Amino acid sequence: MEKLLTDKVAIVTGGARGLGEALSLRLAEEGAYVTVADIDLEGAGRVAESIVEKKGRKSLPLGVDVTLEEQVAAMVDRTIETFGRLDIMISNAGILISGDVEIFESPRWQAVIQVNLVGYFHCAKHAARVMKKQKSGKIIQINSKSGKKGSYRNSAYAASKFGGIGLTQSLALELAEYGICVNAVCPGNLLDSPLWVDSLFDQYARNQGLSKEEIRQKYIDQVPLGRACTYEDVGNVVAFLASESSNYMTGQAINVTGGQEMS
Repeated sequence: MEKLLTDKVAIVTGGARGLGEALSLRLAEEGAYVTVADIDLEGAGRVAESIVEKKGRKSLPLGVDVTLEEQVAAMVDRTIETFGRLDIMISNAGILISGDVEIFESPRWQAVIQVNLVGYFHCAKHAARVMKKQKSGKIIQINSKSGKKGSYRNSAYAASKFGGIGLTQSLALELAEYGICVNAVCPGNLLDSPLWVDSLFDQYARNQGLSKEEIRQKYIDQVPLGRACTYEDVGNVVAFLASESSNYMTGQAINVTGGQEMS
């Protein structure tokens, strides 16, 4: 079968594990060269090695904190030095901290905004400076269904993701004349991801007074298609948006939620 992204160059932030790792491998499978960027350089290196071994594509691992603009700028520059261009920016790095509003410490609330929203801005800004010269490019934010509808006791995350959709639409308008498409993908609950297994089940069980098993079933029961979202579900949409098949789509926030969110 023809690959969607043959010889394209992509950056994936938050690429060392979970969804970011899966997206890095999927883009390489579709023929792209991938910069795997993560605050965890060792993890990024492991994923890059896996891309070379399993997918036969060159990959560049980088240690990057997306809240620090100078590191994001250097990430883009290193990618250009290594691969010669940048076609696809996947802004995937994100964190989630939940809690009741009256006890939510401001520094923790702001940390979520810094990673999820300011980090996305940094990635889009420095991708745009390269893509504008090329007159082409795809910028894709990994958003959330929480960017479409408020999330219970999860104000920081929802605020960051609502802001991400506003940023996506605004950048799509600004960059359209340069042939750059800017879109967001809004996954449903990735219940088998490290974010859920290592953190969210415990947070939500504590906040909602339920067991982790009850939390899992609660979130599955909310999905019309009756199952959790998977990395493959998200990867299918990201690969399409990164490809030339989506050249007439920009400013969109695409739900991948099994029908849980339809707006």
